Amino acid sequence: MDTPVEPSDSGHLDVGEGHTVYWEVVGSPDGLPAVWLHGGPGSPPNPGVRRIFDPDRYRAVIFDQRGCGRSRPLASDTDADLSTNTTDHLIADIERLRTHLGIDQWVVIGGSWGVTLALVYAQRHPDRVLAMVLGAVTSGRLRETQWITRDMGRVFPKEWDEFIELVPVAERQGDLAAGYARLLASPDQTVREEAARRWCAWEDAHMSLAPDAKPRLVLRDPPWQMVFARLVTHYWAHGCFLADDEVFSSMDRIAHIPATLIHGRHDVSGPLDTAWELHKAWPASRLIVVDDAGHSGGSLNHEMQAAVTGLADLLRPVEEDK
Repeated sequence: MDTPVEPSDSGHLDVGEGHTVYWEVVGSPDGLPAVWLHGGPGSPPNPGVRRIFDPDRYRAVIFDQRGCGRSRPLASDTDADLSTNTTDHLIADIERLRTHLGIDQWVVIGGSWGVTLALVYAQRHPDRVLAMVLGAVTSGRLRETQWITRDMGRVFPKEWDEFIELVPVAERQGDLAAGYARLLASPDQTVREEAARRWCAWEDAHMSLAPDAKPRLVLRDPPWQMVFARLVTHYWAHGCFLADDEVFSSMDRIAHIPATLIHGRHDVSGPLDTAWELHKAWPASRLIVVDDAGHSGGSLNHEMQAAVTGLADLLRPVEEDK
């Protein structure tokens, strides 16, 4: 059994609007600074994420985004103010955390939703980003969320019927993420919990076309499911709080930043075309397609760990010359 990796430092940072964000640092104080941006929105990293970083080479910052994990308040709280949980707020939180920890520049690493967040952060603060590693590539476009919530019904028709069954008939032709957001804000706790469970069951259904894919989200406890479902639907119902195609229209700002894009061939929830388009628009990027991987786990994680380790070999000599 692998020895657990423990953080060398941790804390809660007051980021305003009544929010505190949990953060932790793993690795060497003299290591290459890096930050991990988790997926979801609302799916905080598990302790296994710490293993992505070689402790002798990295000083890695891992944190729970607003409203989830060990950050407070949780999005599941009945009086949670989700208006203070937007992409702009998360970008500001990343900058506050970087300043708080005294980091000038860092490697930015993200998975799934964390890729969209990483791209927007880098485009707004390119001078703070040394390089990037991005797995399960997303860009926050409407067509990506539309694919997941509606078009995917053609691939998983039985599961999709169960997914939309809870949505009032009059709302089924509209924005399904917004419809679920309304269910998750219901004053009836039974309705809220069933909506969270069904949202998680649908997400599990489309994570991968690999034959050995297993459900994960439906196995989580109801409070975790509620946080996750509320934040995903909140962000998707608002177009990820981005202009559609914002990431692609701003690629010139990060064209010079070296990046490794990693995507699973079996990732049906996030088809490979987004990663391919991003790679074509990014001169300093390389794209790795993992033939036996879906949206997360397994081979995808191994490729991300290898890319992160290799990046340290490239960047540390530059850091040591400063």
